[in-house]
Amino acid sequence: MSLTRTSLPAHRIEIGIRAGQRDPRGEKVARTIRAFLGIPVSRVRTRDVYKVEANLARGDLERIVAEFADPVLQTGAVGRIEDGPFDVAVTVGLKPGVTDPVGKTARTAIEDLLGRRLGEEAAVYASTLYLLDGAGKEEARRIAWELLANPLVHEVRIETRAEWDAGPPDVQTPRVASQAAPAVQSVSLEGGDERLLAVSRDRLLSLSSEEMRAIRDHFRAAAADPRRRAAGLGPEPTDVELEALAQTWSEHCKHKIFNATIAYEEPGRPAETIRSLFRTYIRGATEAIDRRLREQRGGSWLVSVFEDNAGVIAFDEAVHLVYKVETHNSPSALDPYGGAITGIVGVNRDAFGTGLGAELLANVWGYCFASPFHREAIPSGLLHPRRIRSGVHAGVVDGGNQSGVPYGRGWELFDLRFIGKPLVFCGTVGALPVRVAGRPGREKRARPGDRVVMVGGRIGADGLHGATFSSAPLDESAPLGAVQIGAPITQKRMFDFLLEARDLGLYSSITDNGAGGLSSSVGEMARGPGGARIDLSRAPLKYPGLAPWQILLSESQERMTVAVPGDRLEAFLELARRREVEATDLGEFTGDGYFEVTDGDRTVALLRMDFLHEGLPEMRLRARWEPPPLEEPPPRPSEDLNRVVLDMAGRLNLCSGEAMARRYDHEVKGLTVVKPFVGVAADVPAEATVFLARHGSFRGYVLSEGVHPFLSDLDPYAMAIGRDVRWSDA
Repeated sequence: MSLTRTSLPAHRIEIGIRAGQRDPRGEKVARTIRAFLGIPVSRVRTRDVYKVEANLARGDLERIVAEFADPVLQTGAVGRIEDGPFDVAVTVGLKPGVTDPVGKTARTAIEDLLGRRLGEEAAVYASTLYLLDGAGKEEARRIAWELLANPLVHEVRIETRAEWDAGPPDVQTPRVASQAAPAVQSVSLEGGDERLLAVSRDRLLSLSSEEMRAIRDHFRAAAADPRRRAAGLGPEPTDVELEALAQTWSEHCKHKIFNATIAYEEPGRPAETIRSLFRTYIRGATEAIDRRLREQRGGSWLVSVFEDNAGVIAFDEAVHLVYKVETHNSPSALDPYGGAITGIVGVNRDAFGTGLGAELLANVWGYCFASPFHREAIPSGLLHPRRIRSGVHAGVVDGGNQSGVPYGRGWELFDLRFIGKPLVFCGTVGALPVRVAGRPGREKRARPGDRVVMVGGRIGADGLHGATFSSAPLDESAPLGAVQIGAPITQKRMFDFLLEARDLGLYSSITDNGAGGLSSSVGEMARGPGGARIDLSRAPLKYPGLAPWQILLSESQERMTVAVPGDRLEAFLELARRREVEATDLGEFTGDGYFEVTDGDRTVALLRMDFLHEGLPEMRLRARWEPPPLEEPPPRPSEDLNRVVLDMAGRLNLCSGEAMARRYDHEVKGLTVVKPFVGVAADVPAEATVFLARHGSFRGYVLSEGVHPFLSDLDPYAMAIGRDVRWSDA
């Protein structure tokens, strides 16, 4: 994205540590540079930089500095802080269009402080300044791109001290260029499989030739639909329709491999056909156990499974427990912090959007990485596992704790094979009321005539193709748009508002804007009533210039869609205004069998609900299991068992994970009974943790985990390399 100027003046504010005080953030960066890059920096000082585009007087700016700086430990200035020499200055900020949660929070703080709104065009952008002693410009460039910044989401400015002194303070901001929205396109699908696959590849649809043929044939037949002709749509899908279908049919949303028909062979057994691994071995097994429980005990603890955003089980007379775990692997490989924070707040949102809305109780996390001490070359387009590990955990911590949710369990596993694609698991436990506003809390359903209301964060170009990208191979061609950075504070404020609206009975259904934005949320909710009609021109945007398909598909972690009965719409919107949460009426749910999307007066998508959700061709696969050869391990020579025990203690998969776990607060909400670390000194890892589900009750739930992939005990890669490198520095 390019930059554009605004008529508003830009101001620079710096907040840093006072001279003579320790800078823990800078000290950690300096240790990491020395330990992993071998660059002998002697000192790193850090500052928070805020660039404010707004009409502000000097007195306003000085009030902001006084409010933002801790009067004991910090100092601040309008412009630059002058506190001694340095060799190189490195500034790391976000690219235009990338979500800036710190800048957004700073803007809210400024408006609260001044007691007035800054205006629609105003903006605040946050960045971090690193002042390096003992490094040259080229070394600083290496430090920036190998440790401090990610080229997918960050911009970097590097200045020597002479360059710093020669010019005025930098006030350039990453404002997205104003531009006209691209026109809706009709996409030709005529031609052979090669042409269809080219369309799928070029648009990152991740659809097979069979799936593309199904879409082409459907639109050929749909050309005779009178309603489609009346809307001015022809036999070719619009880009809006094609993108919506790709999202709905993605592996992420439809689990095509789990639901495929598989011709399976195994030595010594007759061939068999498995119609859906999911229905046969996951749902089928669960339902069989559930039937047995009902027969033997006259009831079941399963309340809602395989039909909502998360599973629901019975707990006590007041609440059910909600649980959901999911992976966020590819986004975390590209931008560890943004991918992981999106993962944790995304699974928070799934648990919250179950039934009529569940209060969040605890988070869990688990990671599979290559060694943070890896010394060999990294495949093109991938980040070093040390950066992935530190960035992922920072994202999970910020996304969870900033949303006011404690952690319940956490683990890490290391193996060289995860260097190509780390695994990042995030999970959330929630409490769903048994009854909400006089009806069962687990039951939700949009009805014809209910209004489609979007709540929370605005729509931007980030978070595009989240669903289809998850189905694609990971390489250096991965798109920036698939990565976004969640805003947990915005999400927390939205959750608090929605819980209040839930208890007042102001909405009838709710779901998240997951890996497909409005396309996924409205498209899924419309299955109940049988259709929906929304107008994209009403949707609030972060900036102008988005194409209609981008507005429909953009994912946002801090955004939900609710179905609001018409007679409760004004009360819902008024409560949102009082709680300072943005809520927008986009259209209505219908019963006419169509998912219709307009952009003002023009229809840009008209999809039959049955084709959208049931038109996906069944995937057919072949599978054969070959038993691995069994070989006796070679006899091991006698060894010094003391040394063996010491070596085992140094293995990454056996050493303590306390250094990572301590960065995440497990006491938020005050519901922790058996904590992740126990014992007299609270330093012994617990085999499981116990949490209360609500205050006033002494009934709790237990969390534990098991992860057992095949790892070679003889692989020296499983050992921490270099006894002089402290684990906490990794």
